[in-house]
Amino acid sequence: MNDELELLREWDADAAPLTGPARDRARHRLLNTMVHADRRTGPGTAPGRRRALRLVAAAVVATAVTGTAVLIGTDGSGEGGGTPRTSTPRVENAAATVLNGAAAWERQREKEPVAPRDDQFIYSKRIIKETERKTGEVKTYTDEMWDSVDVSKRSLSMELGREMWEEPAGKGGGVWPPRKWSELKKLPQDPEKLVSAILTLGGSDDRSVSDLTGFDRFQAYFLLGELLKNPVLPQGLRPAAYEALALVPGVRTIPGVKDSAGRTGVGVAYTEQGSREGAYLIFDPVSYEFLGFRDERISASGKKKYIQLSHVVDWGIVDRVRQRP
Repeated sequence: MNDELELLREWDADAAPLTGPARDRARHRLLNTMVHADRRTGPGTAPGRRRALRLVAAAVVATAVTGTAVLIGTDGSGEGGGTPRTSTPRVENAAATVLNGAAAWERQREKEPVAPRDDQFIYSKRIIKETERKTGEVKTYTDEMWDSVDVSKRSLSMELGREMWEEPAGKGGGVWPPRKWSELKKLPQDPEKLVSAILTLGGSDDRSVSDLTGFDRFQAYFLLGELLKNPVLPQGLRPAAYEALALVPGVRTIPGVKDSAGRTGVGVAYTEQGSREGAYLIFDPVSYEFLGFRDERISASGKKKYIQLSHVVDWGIVDRVRQRP
């Protein structure tokens, strides 16, 4: 990783600075390229992990970036456009309480799901309620996804109503989180070992979670959050992911958050290096049931900012794209 960061440090100081949206999109693409470096998204094969990082770092310098996610510094953003209360160490302990409570809630109710076959697709449908900050205009989208389990077939997904195809992965390629049941079953359910496994792509790391660098902390939070977006996981893995999140330094609570159904909950977000503005998980403040996701995005022009609230309303295992359970 040091070589790639050197590319950024050596960027000509006299060059015109990146705009906020461009910088946000570049950082997001950098992390996602690292995670999905082996995924083939078009003709040819994706470069290796280290080379992919170099290419994206160079792209940041050239400002040739794409994407929609927003990343900023350490402060989140409240519903009214102001800065929410950031957590003290005492409140940081509250984040662990919420996440461990969510794990307990899941364990009381979960059952071992039917395992999808490698040749099948995982179907999911989510509702996204998007509010434009300045005008208050609200739009609601229903997005559906058909993800190839073994990534050997084209997958279809939607983003704010727009259809996008994901090309099959090349030989030995994959995605995060994995969709193959055999790969998901290999992930450890010990929270600290789970953090180590996702940071080393299935290997192990002798460091404790408390010793992780700032970038590794953000990476752990990001990858665990992506794992939790998978609608079907082996029994025990989802609560383990919540408990693993509770171990990551820098995770804080944000009180008084509304979910997509208008319910008041508590947000849990990562607020240190690499944090994403207004992006967090939402939980019931009493039962700790998971309610949904909150995120923010900036329009391509950089002139509009949107609040996104989302939750999954249906999922299942199907045999082909566009089939519904």
